Amino acid sequence: MQVAARSIVGHAAAGVVSFGRSIESVDLGSVPADLETFDYLCPGFVDLQVNGYDDIDLWRAARTRDHTAIARLSERLLDHGVTSWQPTLVTAPLDHYRDALDFLTDTPLSGAHRIGVHLEGPFLGRAPGAHRRDHIVDVDPDFIASLPAVVSMVTIAPESRGSSQAIASLVSRGIRCSLGHSRPTAAEYALSRSAGATAVTHLFNAMSGVEHRDPGLATWALLDDALTLGLIADGVHVHPDVIALVFRTAADRIALVSDSIGWADGRKDGAPVGGGVEVRDGAPRLADGTLAGTNLTLDRAVRVCVDAGVPADIAFLAASRTPARLMGLDDRGSIEPRRRADLVAFDRDLRVAAVWLEGSRVR
Repeated sequence: MQVAARSIVGHAAAGVVSFGRSIESVDLGSVPADLETFDYLCPGFVDLQVNGYDDIDLWRAARTRDHTAIARLSERLLDHGVTSWQPTLVTAPLDHYRDALDFLTDTPLSGAHRIGVHLEGPFLGRAPGAHRRDHIVDVDPDFIASLPAVVSMVTIAPESRGSSQAIASLVSRGIRCSLGHSRPTAAEYALSRSAGATAVTHLFNAMSGVEHRDPGLATWALLDDALTLGLIADGVHVHPDVIALVFRTAADRIALVSDSIGWADGRKDGAPVGGGVEVRDGAPRLADGTLAGTNLTLDRAVRVCVDAGVPADIAFLAASRTPARLMGLDDRGSIEPRRRADLVAFDRDLRVAAVWLEGSRVR
């Protein structure tokens, strides 16, 4: 199959991409008049932080072993250009995780490809955000040692007792560690980095920041050229001006994430959702106003970035190449020969126009 685009993301040029299940060639230059031509052709998006979507809550689906809900979530993600995603389980009692992880290992694959499971907790620190404080605990070495192969990422706070040993153990097994929900000291941060942490979870949100007399996790992350920066670009969690500033500072290290939750539960904006969450002022919130995940999609995150002044190609790569690179997914994330033909086409308004999953058009 051949598809043409006025801009092939990652190449900054027009051209034609030929592919079967994988990409066969990328020919830059003029576009033949007889080929379907899109404004942008982008690698499929990789969302590393999905807690749910619309009326689907991941934890609820796992606890009730609802395979249909997971399949529906995977299919809905394709609508927004996400071809790979990482189901994310937030803080819960330790004894809840085993059954949920077994379920997510066994549930049939459909829709967007699942690349593993992200545990966002329960080993968090001094910035719990919307996480249940009564379920946040210090690192449990036996729990860490028993995690199954489906776990691909763990968010952990540097100040959680035993965190550096846990990070070293997880990294030795190929599990990525991300620092978040944390207000660490400089020494705690340094220990976590030396242990092998390679990312931060939703930069600025639920962490110490960029105070000019009291730098924190966000400051150190921005200064650390080896760290990937997860970013919620909905214009609410992070102001558009700050989004623009971060891209100017570290564009090639930003991994856009949705951090989406099951915000709707079949009800209209403003209606209560499970756990006392409601959508208010552009994002899901607890009753006290605390932000509790998002109703964001990655295609909208790209548009928010572009509206903030980020060049479209750079925003597209933050949703595709950078998260794939963080997770070691060398078979996707860029439009190059021998990579998976996971592709998304966009129109001039940056709306999804077509999606291919391993060469098959699914949207």
